[in-house]
Amino acid sequence: MEKLDAILHSDAGKAQFLRFVLNGCFSAGVHYAVYLLCQLFIEVNTSYAIGYIVSFLVNYFTTTYFTFHTTPSWKRFIGFSGSHGVNFLLHIVLFWACMQIGINRFIAPVIVMGIAMLVQFTILHFVFKK
Repeated sequence: MEKLDAILHSDAGKAQFLRFVLNGCFSAGVHYAVYLLCQLFIEVNTSYAIGYIVSFLVNYFTTTYFTFHTTPSWKRFIGFSGSHGVNFLLHIVLFWACMQIGINRFIAPVIVMGIAMLVQFTILHFVFKK
């Protein structure tokens, strides 16, 4: 958390974090919309995973161009994919836990996305800026 704190104390870091939050909200909206649509036809855990994958693809390009003002590269894509692999596991475990303790299936994704956001920003900052 010390590195995140240092990033957020600079003006450029604050602007970058704001773009990250906006991009995250957009990507979360894509994730949630696909999840809601898919669950009309398939089970909720699979719907959630499909939503995540679709939002992942959208998120890579919006993160590259909008959040970090960089260009796509295989190295960044691999780093982005690795960070999202960790994030995906975090999402699945937290979503499963929410379902187990009886949190409403429409509220659980919002809780999960909020928890995962700060972890993801810290990882992606180093993928795109180092």
